[in-house]
Amino acid sequence: MFNRLRLGAVAAATTALMASDESPLPLAEVTDRLRIRGQHYVGVKPIPVERIIGSVDRSVDVDRLFRPRRSTLLHRLQSLRNAFPDGMVPAITAYEVGGMYFVVDGHHRVALAHELQMEYLDADVTALTTSHALTSDVDVRQLIHTEQHRIFTERSGLLVRHPEARILFSRPSGYAQILDLVEAHAYEMSVRAGELVPSEEATADWYETDYLTASAAVHKAGLPKVYEHATKGDIYLWVHAKRRELRTSNRTATWAQAALAARREGLPRREQRALKREHRPLLPRQRQQSSVRWGTPAGLVVQVAS
Repeated sequence: MFNRLRLGAVAAATTALMASDESPLPLAEVTDRLRIRGQHYVGVKPIPVERIIGSVDRSVDVDRLFRPRRSTLLHRLQSLRNAFPDGMVPAITAYEVGGMYFVVDGHHRVALAHELQMEYLDADVTALTTSHALTSDVDVRQLIHTEQHRIFTERSGLLVRHPEARILFSRPSGYAQILDLVEAHAYEMSVRAGELVPSEEATADWYETDYLTASAAVHKAGLPKVYEHATKGDIYLWVHAKRRELRTSNRTATWAQAALAARREGLPRREQRALKREHRPLLPRQRQQSSVRWGTPAGLVVQVAS
C-alpha cells in the first residue's frame, strides 16, 4: 500500500513540476531529494555564471537564465544597468551544490551578468555536500529519478549481494512498482519458510530466480533490440504484466511465453516516444565524506545524513 501511495505521489510531483523546467531549479528540490552530508562556509569568490542554475526562492519570477518575467522587475534591472554599466556589481549570496550554484540574494545581478555575457560573478558562497553531483542541465525530473532509484536500492538491499545489478526505468514510478514486486516476493518466501526472511536475502533470491530469468527470456525474444528506447527495467515490468495476464487462463505460463506474447503484441509508438521523452539519466554519486555542519550567513537549515 505504501509503495502504491508513493507511486501516485511521484507521478503527481512529476506532472506538477514539468511546467517549471524553464524556471531556476529550486534548491529545496535538491535538499529534499538528495542526501545532505554536510555544509561549510566558503566565503566570497568568483563563480562561473553558467553554473548558476537555481534559487532558494521558489516564487522568484525569472526564467532559467534569470531574465525577469514581469515588467515591474525590468525596472529593477534597468536600475542596475544604470548603476553598474560595467557589470561590477556587489557579490551575490549563493549556495554551492556539486559545483552548481543557487541564488539566495542577487537574482537581478545574475540577470545583468547574463545580459552582459559575463563569465564570472563574485558570490558569498556556502557549500553543501550531497550524495550526488549535479550537472548544469539538471532538472526536477532528473532529481526525482535519482531519488526514487536511491529509495529502491536502499529499501530493497539489492546491491548488498549483487553490487553489479543495475535496474533503471524511463519513468521514476517504475522503482516503486518493482519494489512492490520485491516485497511481495519476500512475503511469499517468509510464508513458505514459516519465519521472516531477511530483506537482503529475499531480494537476492528475487533477482536470481525472477529478474534474471525474465531478462534471459526477454533477450531471447529480441525485445531490447526492437524497443531500444525502453530500459531493461521498463521491459521487465511490461513482460511481468503480460505473464500475469497469461496466468489468468494458464497458471503455468512462463517468462518465455510472456516475452513472446509481448513481442507479438508490440509497444505502441506513442508509448515508445513517451518513454524516450521522459527518460532521465541518474545523477552520479559522490564519494562519502565526513559530515561537517558549520554555521552559514544564509541561514538555510538542512538535515545532514548520518
